[in-house]
Amino acid sequence: MLRLQVDKQESKMNFIQNPTFLSPEDTMLFIVDVQEKLLPAMTDKKETLWNIRRLIEAAKLFDVPILVTEQYPQGLGQTTPDIKSILPEKTPIFQKKSFSACLCHDVMIFLEKNKNIQKIILCGIENHVCVLQTALDLLAIGCQVNIVTNAVTSRFEKDCNFAFRRMETSGVFLCTTESVIFELCRTADAPQFKTVSRLIREKFTDQQQ
Repeated sequence: MLRLQVDKQESKMNFIQNPTFLSPEDTMLFIVDVQEKLLPAMTDKKETLWNIRRLIEAAKLFDVPILVTEQYPQGLGQTTPDIKSILPEKTPIFQKKSFSACLCHDVMIFLEKNKNIQKIILCGIENHVCVLQTALDLLAIGCQVNIVTNAVTSRFEKDCNFAFRRMETSGVFLCTTESVIFELCRTADAPQFKTVSRLIREKFTDQQQ
């Protein structure tokens, strides 16, 4: 049966949209371990950084909160300057040693304080280690997890691809940077659409930093 509500007096139809769509009111961008000493060994690192940057710009545009983690920064370095320099002021950056960010006390306290966050846009490195374990643990605590497939990477392509398979069969949604941006925007009538259009029209080149 169609789930439609028609207001005959106003001659309009109220359509109930899919509740899994991302919306600024209940969504967070989660950036996992994009660090100075990890990044050089990754495949497709330039394109991954390019897409993470676009996700950050979209998050800022729609007032979506951002959370960042760093895996043992004393040894692996801090978040790469390309990313850190464009984060909003006061973005929480939590240090951890566990592979799953959900085993980081600060991360869980942040989620507990922000109970409106139900959906996670997840990106970062490495896809088959910290990203995978974080994604599955976020599912376990009741979050909807959306892994941005062109904004994650690993040292080896096979590791990355098998991580996608495990996450998808576990209930994680696979998506792309562009699909995330359009879901947050939702309509061409949105005041942010002009900026969204600029982000979408950008072309990646291997020479980008």
